[in-house]
Amino acid sequence: MKIILLGPPGAGKGTQAKKLAQKLGLPHISTGDILRQNVSQSSGLGKEAQGYMTKGELVPDQLVTSMLIDRLKQPDCLNGFILDGYPRNLAQAKTLNEVFQNMGIDASLVIYLDASENIIIQRICGRLVCKKCQANFHVTNMPPKKEGICDYCRAELYQRVDDTQDTVKNRLNVYHKETSGLIEYYRQKGNFYTLNADEDADIVLSQMFELVQKTNGSAKIQS
Repeated sequence: MKIILLGPPGAGKGTQAKKLAQKLGLPHISTGDILRQNVSQSSGLGKEAQGYMTKGELVPDQLVTSMLIDRLKQPDCLNGFILDGYPRNLAQAKTLNEVFQNMGIDASLVIYLDASENIIIQRICGRLVCKKCQANFHVTNMPPKKEGICDYCRAELYQRVDDTQDTVKNRLNVYHKETSGLIEYYRQKGNFYTLNADEDADIVLSQMFELVQKTNGSAKIQS
């Protein structure tokens, strides 16, 4: 299974991708994680990316694509993967299609998690992040066992300064402009499905797995 998971910020892509990857025994591939890993390991691509980041510039799509290609060549991707949050625009989608063609990869399923603006604002503005392991919590939806402390590494939790209502609305406007044409591009290719991400996370996960089984009847849940 080669699954592409799309959706606006706050739709729950990262959380759902990790859970689905665990259920299916597939690697979860996030371009953000790939970028951070390359930078922390000081790889050739990582050093190049760090140069842009140090100057406060966006890392070029071409560089991110090169990192993604390296990741897709790893042995754990042979049986499939879940690509989280990439592509973000039509140009990236066409580039990704070329990458897949060159590598002999066919996308089995494209899932778009659609969430309403009110739900997204509520989720993002209540988000808590661990300073050490970057685990995510929420003040009401998924609070930590101990207030202000990460359940996993016991480090301090914090709220990002840009997780405000006005900032989130602006991010959503930018997202919708960038994704113009992206959804239609995948809809025309087939194997494209939209799920209501306003629903409870467990319901959305169950619906995602049903789509996987519909596409690949041999898919099994990992214990």
